[in-house]
Amino acid sequence: MLLVRSSLDPQSLAPVIGNAVLSVDPTQPIYHVQSLGEVLSDSVARQRMTATLLGCFAILTLVLAAIGIFGVLSYSVAQRTREIGVRMAVGADRARILALVLRQAAVLSVTGVAAGLILALLCARLLSSLLFQTSPTDLASISISIGALLLVTATAVALPAFRAASVNPLEALRSE
Repeated sequence: MLLVRSSLDPQSLAPVIGNAVLSVDPTQPIYHVQSLGEVLSDSVARQRMTATLLGCFAILTLVLAAIGIFGVLSYSVAQRTREIGVRMAVGADRARILALVLRQAAVLSVTGVAAGLILALLCARLLSSLLFQTSPTDLASISISIGALLLVTATAVALPAFRAASVNPLEALRSE
């Protein structure tokens, strides 16, 4: 094994170094010439692949959670169209209806986020061996995930709530 330090491009030095080695010992085989950067890259390839795979699964999990939250909350609000119609018929305005629905969804969301956060923190030790130069309790990653789920929750509730609040109360009462 021969290590050479130079400020020149490693690939341009390979033939020069090979000729120098062959001039000293012509029977010496020369193979697997690599720069130090390539050696370092190869040494962390497994950890990089694990981190990439873990990141892909995390994104997929976030997308699936968002789809589930959106579906459940949209269905829940759509099922309450009659109740919203009754509230509007007795004098509730659009802002109160939206506030009611968003408040109830916020309680569910905060409860779910708190339970998920506690579970994630309890399982953090299992992930620590898979992570490289980061903590399993990385505040930025956790904050982004929580923010994304709360944004999806707000969107999932707001769209059907706006639709239900804009329906004529008589039509909402006749819907069932």
